Amino acid sequence: MASFFSKLFGRGGGSASPAKVAEETEAYNDLLLVAAPIQEGSQYRLAGRIEKRDGDRVLVRSFIRADIFTSRDDTVATAFRKARQIADQHGASLFADGVESRQV
Repeated sequence: MASFFSKLFGRGGGSASPAKVAEETEAYNDLLLVAAPIQEGSQYRLAGRIEKRDGDRVLVRSFIRADIFTSRDDTVATAFRKARQIADQHGASLFADGVESRQV
């Protein structure tokens, strides 16, 4: 039981820190979609970014979701699908605030 709580609260043996995995990109309209799965043990958490060039600046909208996958390829495909969905749902308002980087 103590081992469970140690892992849950980040104390004790074992590395519980997530590892970044190689990113993949896809162009979508005037945006760059980035699938950036996070490896957690033998599984992958859904994560990515939506980037838009605004003159000399690059505006970034990051997302991390609760979804966990056993396959890296499934995670990447779902990250692209989720990024397209976010871009389509928010439209121009996604970057309208002009903030360089934020979570969505």
